[in-house]
Amino acid sequence: MKQIISQISSQLQTAYPEDEARSLAWWIMEELTGLSSTELQFGCKDTTFSPIMQEKSQEIISRLLHFEPIQYIFGHTLWCGLDLLVTPATLIPRPETAELVERINKPTQTLPEGKALKVLDVGTGSGCIAIALKKAHPSWSVTGIEISPEAIAIARENARRNKVEVNFQVADIFDSNEENPRFEILNPKYDVVVSNPPYICESEKTSMRPNVLNFEPYSALFVPDSDPLKFYRRIAELQTRRSPNSKQGEAQTSNPLFLFFEINEVFGEGVKQLLDSLGYTDIQIHKDIYGKDRIIEARMAR
Repeated sequence: MKQIISQISSQLQTAYPEDEARSLAWWIMEELTGLSSTELQFGCKDTTFSPIMQEKSQEIISRLLHFEPIQYIFGHTLWCGLDLLVTPATLIPRPETAELVERINKPTQTLPEGKALKVLDVGTGSGCIAIALKKAHPSWSVTGIEISPEAIAIARENARRNKVEVNFQVADIFDSNEENPRFEILNPKYDVVVSNPPYICESEKTSMRPNVLNFEPYSALFVPDSDPLKFYRRIAELQTRRSPNSKQGEAQTSNPLFLFFEINEVFGEGVKQLLDSLGYTDIQIHKDIYGKDRIIEARMAR
């Protein structure tokens, strides 16, 4: 098996860096054989690389050489301990977003202990954030909203797949008609609002890899250069409208709103200033494992 993995890796190195090609080769073998990397590494189980496996591996390699993401090829991915379905209707969950979930789950986090919190995940996509939070906190009431019906269908299936109950709904945060039933989902007072919204500027497209640019949903990735903070502004403003008595610098009550965003590293200070201008307090920017500004959190007194 190791020899076959080495051969697959060699083929992929014509398009991918050596380390990534090797990782993809192992992933292909795990998927085709149903064995873990440990089982493949040490030959814990006898497996024959059949002609059907050979044919499937070449098909997968061909698609990878055309830069199709391996998660879309297999139709699922492992992330934060979850097995999630992914399709071109949803973004592929990334390590940075796992860090966002970890930040919310941190034992030192100042979220109220022992309380069944109400959580809203805006732009839920595959449902990864909402499902991970519900899995970690079964008593929490978690809602995920998304403008794409196709993505919501995937999110609902992912909740079933991972045996959690999450309220996934189609909703548009930019809907100005508050009488629209889809807008009502935003009306309840949530304790935690989290979002990984589109934050890549259109001008950044030229520096992006084709496996992202050519396959993942454009609307879930990009914002116009003229208004890169549009999603952060809208989400934050909607929450201040739920807290009409809050004022900048006002002491927080025992039941504040906690806001968590994944951000473009370039706009950390911009998002911080935006939140400050809207009356949020205790605003903190956290770096990801690569040392880039990636997560921002804040509170709103209510």
